[in-house]
Amino acid sequence: MRYPPNRPQNPDFSDGDEQLMSFLRCPECGSPFVCLDKHVNCSGCGKSFPVIDGIPRFTTDQHLASFGRQWNQYEVAHDDEDRATFQAKTGTRLADLRGLRVLDAGCGGGRYSKVCGEAGAEVVGADHSIAVTKAKQLCCELPQVQLIQADLKRLPLEPASFDFVFSIGVMHHDENTRSVFDAVARMVKPGGRYSVWLYRRNQWWQESINSAIRRRTTQMDPEKLERWCEWGGWLGGLPIINKTLNKVVNFSAHPNRENRVCDTFDWFAPQYQYHHTVAELQSWFKEAGFDQLQVLPPEKTGVVYRWVYEQNLLIGSGVNLTGIRR
Repeated sequence: MRYPPNRPQNPDFSDGDEQLMSFLRCPECGSPFVCLDKHVNCSGCGKSFPVIDGIPRFTTDQHLASFGRQWNQYEVAHDDEDRATFQAKTGTRLADLRGLRVLDAGCGGGRYSKVCGEAGAEVVGADHSIAVTKAKQLCCELPQVQLIQADLKRLPLEPASFDFVFSIGVMHHDENTRSVFDAVARMVKPGGRYSVWLYRRNQWWQESINSAIRRRTTQMDPEKLERWCEWGGWLGGLPIINKTLNKVVNFSAHPNRENRVCDTFDWFAPQYQYHHTVAELQSWFKEAGFDQLQVLPPEKTGVVYRWVYEQNLLIGSGVNLTGIRR
């Protein structure tokens, strides 16, 4: 979509972002937007949404406010690790991204949007929370990465317009995981790839313990919970403890302390957290019109690790599939 030379300029939305405007569609009526006076305005129904810090905002934090808090507070991006994690959890090589139009559905602080942009993809990162502000900072040197704050169930984007869509650790934080999965799936063009990572359902006793603890932590003041998560960050740095106790009560064993605290907060703060099975996710892919399904293995290796993983004993591990849209 091209705009007339005399279109009003938005000082908070650069001319380079005209590329993003060509992707946007009104979530109410599906019409294109025009950019006027710090807003994007629907050319059909006239609905208007603000542009803040160069990012169109189609929603507010609501039940996902904890993510906006954590991604703007903690510095957890590590380039080499993020590239390796992206490839493991999407089943996609970085070399295959160049020239593709990519949607990062639930981009958070922008780590994987950055990975894709650096690999030469044309990226739209979408997140429900104000984490997009941090993502904007992280990707500021990558004009091919554009950000929007939007509900993944009502994405203001043209359906079937992306070559590759991925979502890592996001959909299970909505009231209805399946509804998010289906809404995001509609963004994949025929022949395009879709990769999704969700929390794995653990053994019944682990699920019971986790649910009981989270009933309390989700009601805690965020600052109090952060102090509590500092203890999780400390425990996660202790040898043996971080390979045994965290199979009962989840806390991160990441090598970096700040990541451990952030990951622990990420687990205990969100209002919603649902766990799923491989068979469940496979059925969603098939019913949404995807085939050539591939169950992706965990990033870590080792005989003992794989056995524990396959017995659904690893709290915080995932079910991870990729498929091609028919």
